[in-house]
Amino acid sequence: MVLQLPVSLLQDSQRRQQPAKNIPVPASYATAQGPAHPYKEICGGRKHCRRSRGSRMADFRRWQTSARMLLAGVDALRRTDITQRALAQLATSRVKRVRVVGRRGPMQASFTIKEVRELMNLPKVAFLPIQRSLIPDDVGGLARAPRRLMEVLIKGSCAPSPGIPKWWSLDSCLSPKRFLARSDVPTTVASTEFDVTSLAAPFDPQSLTTTTGGTLTLPSDIVIRSVGYRSVGLPGFAEAGIRFEEGQGVIAHDGLGRVMRSMPPLRDDASREQATGLYCAGWVKTGPTGVIAATMQDAFATGEAIIQDWQSGRFLQSSQVGAAGGWEAVRQEIGPSTALFVSWDQWRKIDLAEAERGQKSGKPREKFTGTADMLSVIK
Repeated sequence: MVLQLPVSLLQDSQRRQQPAKNIPVPASYATAQGPAHPYKEICGGRKHCRRSRGSRMADFRRWQTSARMLLAGVDALRRTDITQRALAQLATSRVKRVRVVGRRGPMQASFTIKEVRELMNLPKVAFLPIQRSLIPDDVGGLARAPRRLMEVLIKGSCAPSPGIPKWWSLDSCLSPKRFLARSDVPTTVASTEFDVTSLAAPFDPQSLTTTTGGTLTLPSDIVIRSVGYRSVGLPGFAEAGIRFEEGQGVIAHDGLGRVMRSMPPLRDDASREQATGLYCAGWVKTGPTGVIAATMQDAFATGEAIIQDWQSGRFLQSSQVGAAGGWEAVRQEIGPSTALFVSWDQWRKIDLAEAERGQKSGKPREKFTGTADMLSVIK
């Protein structure tokens, strides 16, 4: 079983390296630094568990894609842009069961009918019955979107027949607590212990949870870090006067994406001005909320602000005395020997190289899996 957690839940790298049998799952969602294993063999186990299904659409899309990749046949994947290395690993997969574990229930989850149906329609893959007590007896009174989603889950709930080799499930009201190591290999995870939670109002999309005091342990063969959903400030923000809201994980802005610089207070409140030439979009602007379409609209709004500033002559014009060097000043700062940027024309060369590599295998593209290989195309 694989447990997929935000990278922040594996924050303590020193703790991860200790051969401890009980490894707590931290509650913090800050960015973590630690070893990654992009070529680790993860398909040897038979039971996989993916912890997401929160209130955020991106979480569901991330685990839904992972679960579909683990359960789908490789023949369907051969026509995609999946790398040959990953395809070879999946071809040897022994995964038979995927658990999707969430702290809350189906009524609180933010996923679409399309995403659920993609898993429901996988050939030779069954969906285990949903916990019916977490869905209203009469879903007819729900709004259209949740009603259709609950109908899909209810209709898809069935006991797997003996002829169906693979299956997946939505396991609700479980919050990860700690990883338990194997007795013979104390540095390898063997299972994950969950706190059992209870919903204050199971049918309320905004319902909060409380722990019941009970626990449940599920076997786990490996833990996969994911990037999480909380933005972090960059080094130098404070020196530049850019205020980053640590609690919300957002940059202070004017509502349209123009980054605001905090100025020294003249009275009890601090005055602010626009940080010329700096803009933000996405979750660092809004926080972790909304679906992909909403994020796109937010990016368009920031783009409109950039265009307005460009047309009005304010784009890179600072109120401070002195000339702004623009990109040439940045280039000189970087130096000629440091390849820290890729131009648009160079990106197009990389894009073309990947497409040509894919044509040899009848695929849309064969992606580079290493930075050095990718940059070798433009040297």
